[in-house]
Amino acid sequence: MGVASTTDSATAGCGCAAAAADSPLKFWRDRDGALLRLRLNRPKANICDAQMIGALHAAFEAHGREPLRAVLLDAEGPHFSFGASVEEHLAERCAAMLGALHALILTMAEFPAPVLVAVRGQCLGGGLEIALAGGPLFASPTAQFGQPEIKLGVFAPAASCLLPWRISAAAAEDLLLSGRSVGAAEALALGLVQAVADDPEAAALAWFDEHLAGKSAAALRCALGAVRAARLRGLRERLAEVERLYLHTLMKTHDANEGLAAFLAKRAPQWQHR
Repeated sequence: MGVASTTDSATAGCGCAAAAADSPLKFWRDRDGALLRLRLNRPKANICDAQMIGALHAAFEAHGREPLRAVLLDAEGPHFSFGASVEEHLAERCAAMLGALHALILTMAEFPAPVLVAVRGQCLGGGLEIALAGGPLFASPTAQFGQPEIKLGVFAPAASCLLPWRISAAAAEDLLLSGRSVGAAEALALGLVQAVADDPEAAALAWFDEHLAGKSAAALRCALGAVRAARLRGLRERLAEVERLYLHTLMKTHDANEGLAAFLAKRAPQWQHR
């Protein structure tokens, strides 16, 4: 899937072309080309559907060999993302959706430059899983983070692997089993976010300018590989395991299909606990 670009005040002199109005993703180069900017572009929900996932994957694939010092991922509108498309979670479509999302997660986790993430408003479900594949995260004071999948009778496969990278196992289980959302202050205390700021994009840019702009892209690439090596060795295997659990066990249950159907019908689910 093609990826659109956009003009922006930060892109002057970068030679960026205007994006199609309905593009799911904007991108441009900043900081004299050292920083790749990516922006989810389907406000207000910025649903991470197949088109959005494909555009993000294409962008990371296209820029993976460039001497970047970082990527900054943020979102148009008041919310980072309400999550993945519930329709694409249905039994007949979820295999394709999970395969595409997990391929994106791996590409982001293995990207050879830091992926900074700036979050405003809601960052839920698949949106949080994408944010967790990057990092560090910078949040507005009103940001909310959560994995609400359990409330629909399903679970969050990628977050089951990624949350324990960021926070304690107990805290990860709390969020994954309760489905509750946490505000920016609690997310900071948990270690989920790096900093809370009124303007998280500006905070991320300031962190880039102070800590990354003057570094060697080659050194950053090697440092990332070194610090993430053990986790990355297991991530591909763990994602495959949880994907199989989701597709071949969970989606065979009555309650998973009932929860998704109830959500789409805007009614309370009728659990049969099987």
